[in-house]
Amino acid sequence: METPLLFLDVDGPLIPFGASGWEYPVYAPAPPPSVSPLLARLDPAQGPRLAALPYALVWATTWEDDANAWVAPRLGLPALPLVRWPEGDPGPGAGVHWKAPGIVAWAGGRPFAWVDDEIRAADREWVAAHHPGQSLLHRVDPQRGLTAKDFEVLDAWAR
Repeated sequence: METPLLFLDVDGPLIPFGASGWEYPVYAPAPPPSVSPLLARLDPAQGPRLAALPYALVWATTWEDDANAWVAPRLGLPALPLVRWPEGDPGPGAGVHWKAPGIVAWAGGRPFAWVDDEIRAADREWVAAHHPGQSLLHRVDPQRGLTAKDFEVLDAWAR
């Protein structure tokens, strides 16, 4: 069986936005001013958890190359392949996330899970209609980021 892909968004799943009254844990010193100060919210324990999942990891984020420069090292991950987004492409419309076509094209029919905080029912329907392989579109609560329950869902789906 082919190893499934795991497409990872950064903002929301790995860098939680938090809710009012919830204090962010700060795991690392603040990065230089030229880079997002939110990187200090990355939990370095997420890297080993992600690496332990039975997936080939792929960045699916607007961070693009910066994900390998700034996010991966803070998580203890190697540089990962990444989805390149077409310039100015508004996506398929009809409420479908603009990332969906790029992820489906990158997957090339392979089974995949996509972790993002902006996934909606329209995305699931569009992917089901345009991707011949199995897929799991898993919405993460952007206030909390990836949780133990999210890791359980991802692990169970891949197995």
